[in-house]
Amino acid sequence: MLPLFSPFYKRLLLAGALALTLVGCAGQVSQDVRRLPERVELSGVPFFRGNANQSAPMALASILSQQGVGITPGLLEKPLGLPAGINKLQGSMEAVARDYGMVVYPLDNSLAALLAQVAAGNPVLVRYSDGALWGEPRYALLVGYDRFKQRVLLRSGNSRRMPIDFDSFASAWKSEGSWAVLVQRPEQLPAQVDRQRWLKAANDLAQAGQEQAAARATKAIGAQ
Repeated sequence: MLPLFSPFYKRLLLAGALALTLVGCAGQVSQDVRRLPERVELSGVPFFRGNANQSAPMALASILSQQGVGITPGLLEKPLGLPAGINKLQGSMEAVARDYGMVVYPLDNSLAALLAQVAAGNPVLVRYSDGALWGEPRYALLVGYDRFKQRVLLRSGNSRRMPIDFDSFASAWKSEGSWAVLVQRPEQLPAQVDRQRWLKAANDLAQAGQEQAAARATKAIGAQ
């Protein structure tokens, strides 16, 4: 008999939670979430369909395309080191985004922090568990939410509009380390920007050899 807290049972519990995503959520949202607009959907965010390589090339191509980069998922597979580098995708995705002159800005590990960016028009790159018993992490874009129905909306895998209730998404996101970042042009400050965090992200951009882009990012925060 498998132990109660074995990986199999953890996957089983998560799969059960995600199976309820269309039922709705009866939990209470935080005050920070209640302050946001009731419903937002960034319908113009590009979408590339596919589940291969944890959907990382698709999600990254989508957010780079949103920022005006002409790119396809296939062109990102080699820079991401795929398929051999599939266990290093988080770092690889951040590095590739910087190679295109983008600021990679990490977000706090709260649902309110993510939804605030979406409300400001910024899609959020996230990693979450897809809930399959023998599943794997999935990279996706958070592009909308409905505060009344308590659901987020993802561009994920083969789904352009995947609704997941707040609690199930938060659990699936937390199970994969609560990683969430913005991929921004240097002049495009996030909502409620943290100055030191932005400057750190600009410095990371400079260290990647993108000194001019980093200088623009530093100028943008200085002009705020």
